[in-house]
Amino acid sequence: MPGWRIYFIINARKAQIIMELTHFNSDGRAKMVDVTGKEDSEREAVAQGSIVMSPATVALIKQGAMGKGDVLAVAQVAAIMGAKKTPDIIPMCHPVMLSGINIDLSINESESAVNIVAKVKTTGKTGVEMEALTAIATAALTIYDMCKAKDKNMIIKDIRLIEKKGGKSGHYIMK
Repeated sequence: MPGWRIYFIINARKAQIIMELTHFNSDGRAKMVDVTGKEDSEREAVAQGSIVMSPATVALIKQGAMGKGDVLAVAQVAAIMGAKKTPDIIPMCHPVMLSGINIDLSINESESAVNIVAKVKTTGKTGVEMEALTAIATAALTIYDMCKAKDKNMIIKDIRLIEKKGGKSGHYIMK
């Protein structure tokens, strides 16, 4: 029964991998990590990203002349909504009571881009990195949506966590 042995080896490897990944149960099925025993702590995450576009599109945003409205104001509200809705779209993300969300959008004319920074805060058992990253993606996608009629060559890029504070892993700053 060589086939049976191979099946056992494959399952043994699968069990080994499962033990290393926290979002899988012993049957290899997805689960949300249990944070019941963790202490509440102040947590903060900062993420950033950008959307690059043509200089003409930057000028229209700056002038408030985009047909769909004030691009930066709408993107700012969308980013806040995105952070708040993160557990609705990221399957294993815990619902977190957010205590603060700050979104900074700035036009970078030399790079023909809108730079986006999100700072998200909570006091809880789990961090807010996903909320900060989702805020960046949501803002960038909103800008894309509002400007796509004028510029289909926009590029969303460099979405990344740049800093996090709190929890067991402490303070992290991107290198």
